Amino acid sequence: MAQHIDDYALIGDHQTAALISRHGSIDWLCLPRFDSPACFAALLGGPDNGHWRLAPKGAGACTRRGYLDDSLVLESVWETETGTVKVIDFMPQRDRAPDVVRIVEGVSGSVEMLGVLRLRFDYGRIVPWMRRTDGHRIAVAGPDSVWLRSEPEVHTYGKDFSTRSEFTVSAGDRVAFVLTWHPSHEPRPRLIDPYDALRSSLADWRDWAARCRYQGPHRDAVIRSLITLKALTYAPSGGIVAAPTTSLPERLGGVRNWDYRYCWLRDSTLTLNALLRAGYHEEAAAWRDWLLRAIAGDPAELQIMYGLGGERRLHEHELPWLEGYEHSTPVRVGNGAVDQRQLDVYGEVLDTLHLARAAGLPAEPHAWKIQTALMDFLESAWRDPDEGLWEVRGPRRHFVHSKVMAWVAADRAVRAMEAAPELSGDANRWRAMRDAVHREVCEKGYDPERSTFTQSYGSPELDAATLLIPRVGFLPATDPRVIGTIDAVRRELSEDGLIRRYTAADGMDGLPGSEGAFLACSFWLADALHLAGRHKDARALFDRLLALRNDVGLLAEEYDPATGRQLGNFPQAFSHIGLVGTALTLAERPRAD
Repeated sequence: MAQHIDDYALIGDHQTAALISRHGSIDWLCLPRFDSPACFAALLGGPDNGHWRLAPKGAGACTRRGYLDDSLVLESVWETETGTVKVIDFMPQRDRAPDVVRIVEGVSGSVEMLGVLRLRFDYGRIVPWMRRTDGHRIAVAGPDSVWLRSEPEVHTYGKDFSTRSEFTVSAGDRVAFVLTWHPSHEPRPRLIDPYDALRSSLADWRDWAARCRYQGPHRDAVIRSLITLKALTYAPSGGIVAAPTTSLPERLGGVRNWDYRYCWLRDSTLTLNALLRAGYHEEAAAWRDWLLRAIAGDPAELQIMYGLGGERRLHEHELPWLEGYEHSTPVRVGNGAVDQRQLDVYGEVLDTLHLARAAGLPAEPHAWKIQTALMDFLESAWRDPDEGLWEVRGPRRHFVHSKVMAWVAADRAVRAMEAAPELSGDANRWRAMRDAVHREVCEKGYDPERSTFTQSYGSPELDAATLLIPRVGFLPATDPRVIGTIDAVRRELSEDGLIRRYTAADGMDGLPGSEGAFLACSFWLADALHLAGRHKDARALFDRLLALRNDVGLLAEEYDPATGRQLGNFPQAFSHIGLVGTALTLAERPRAD
């Protein structure tokens, strides 16, 4: 049976990541990058599509598990009739090649262990050729090569197109397995010492976590979310992927299955804000620099998302040989939304660079020229319809959030020139644009009869993105129009107290079916409630959201209150950014509007 999405834990090396179930099985891993083809794809198919299980023979789920201190080193413990054993899983920061290390330790008694390694390259499709050399098991297929070894050496044998190992550990025994990937045309990479790697990994993570300057309530949850964001960072470029997975469904059995192994501009301001407020200026600067490289070029060609290194071509296609998570098809690779027009991203970029400047990050001399070029384009483009923040696959509309973010772009450009008059640009013209956008949104995007901002001009539908209006400074949180919007969203978009992104009436988003409550939007509601002075409601909602995390502190994209299950790609950066931002906001003294 498929494991629940929230039954998984995450390990990674800042260039890719693996998901490990409570049963001790690595069911998802892409090598060598987040966006590479998976060599373990059981998550989206079945065991025959690749997995690596290491657990007591005949055992089910582990008795308990957790991360060792403030790290991404996972410890799973099984208490059996004959003894207790633990498996420590991690991926050390790579020198050149990615490694997965699994250390089995006997705690008490004597426990028989079974390891089953079923490698399937190209998203579970290709069975590699296996051979044995100098104590290693070597799998090769096309460009991929994987080496498996153990210390001390454990006998392995082939069965049903898998590599198996059976061995017994007693109290005090340790057996380490190391799986290493490298391009098949290159020689074997340098071997690592698994135990030295464990010590170094723990020390590195503890040092990193100690840099967090937040000391308020729920610090453990904040640290775990920050560690998750760090784990989703592609170290060579500084880009942060939305999630390490593709096609985990937003509704079980549905078609809303997307590839999230890319970097979205919509996340940029909130990501930078969370990193800066928590004290991670180095990571914030790397994200800012990634952003500047990715968006360089024609302002009219600004994309909503990019690849890990800023790649632009993210062609979407389907993998028909995978049956999908709990038969949720299609399984998609790439993301067709990359070709959409979303005007809100211009505001996100300008707001992110404004925040970076205000925080004192080292200036990039060409950054202002990029911003002025974006403003020159946006001055006329902001009046156009677009697909909006949520990447709807229906007709273009005049989305209110997109217009609000166009206002943000003009506002941040004006404020930059007011703070540094030596900058080149036409502040008066941008002020005029800012005022024009504000007037139009208040006239066409607000429903006075229902006292709420709507999703788009002339539409009765609501959108949780309008909760960001006070956060970006478009209107104060105490404005009656903002209060009315908060109340309307709570009334019409709530599902058992959690918030859906929007109402998809008449196929507005171009897709059949529905989805779960969107966790980031629920954090936005907590923020809006707090800013509006409803502090008790804000704290109650935040506590509810904290309780939705799985046993190791991770959140997916969405949640289904009816089934009590997390949905969507996992773990989701947007959800963890929301957790960090709301925790820090609630810990601050309410500001005067």
